[in-house]
Amino acid sequence: MGKYYPKHVAIILDGNRRWAREHNLPQLKGHQRGFENIRDLTPYIIDKGVKVLSVFAFSTENFKRSEEEVKYLMDLFVNWFKKECEKIHKEDIKVVFSGRRENLREDVLEAMDYITEKTKDNKKGIFNICLNYGGQQEIADACKKMALEVKDGKLDVNDIDEKTMYKYMYNELPPIDFMIRTSGEERISNFMIYELSYSEMYFTSTKFPDFDREEFEKAIDEYNKRDRRFGGNTK
Repeated sequence: MGKYYPKHVAIILDGNRRWAREHNLPQLKGHQRGFENIRDLTPYIIDKGVKVLSVFAFSTENFKRSEEEVKYLMDLFVNWFKKECEKIHKEDIKVVFSGRRENLREDVLEAMDYITEKTKDNKKGIFNICLNYGGQQEIADACKKMALEVKDGKLDVNDIDEKTMYKYMYNELPPIDFMIRTSGEERISNFMIYELSYSEMYFTSTKFPDFDREEFEKAIDEYNKRDRRFGGNTK
């Protein structure tokens, strides 16, 4: 029996700064290496049959970091979105963003809108970049959208159930099947908490810049050993 790849994989990209320190590099260079790694991993993962890849690129809390680091990351986002757009488009990958637009620089928003528009009709898979994102904030924002539609008569409050919520998230995506977090931390850190309800989780001490294709396959091998029950009784 062949290896099965889940429909929706999510990765918390952790350990870039620690990787840089271990390699005697400036901490910010770890972020650059992380960007280079996700550039390689994304088409590989989609090619394997994963339909949605969600990554935690920048949380709402990350704005609390130093001004220098935030600027460096925003510059990386702008350069990466512009530089990689054509390659991702040729791979037939659709790029979407999850998160709030507030507090993001205008050039970041412009780059996000450009790659979103360029790849909107692509069919092979979806690359969901969680940028200025928080899971609790996403649920709150979804509730606000639903409340407005109930008020306007577009949504009946009695029709709201657990499936309805997905339609009002930043993007209407399927539940996450498998979540990977690199660098040894074993928590979800406010990442897609609604979508993770029945997800299998995999925590590895490997820092994200070293989380290559081989490490991804190790994670998938572990996923294939799991017996997903979705709240059902154990044997």
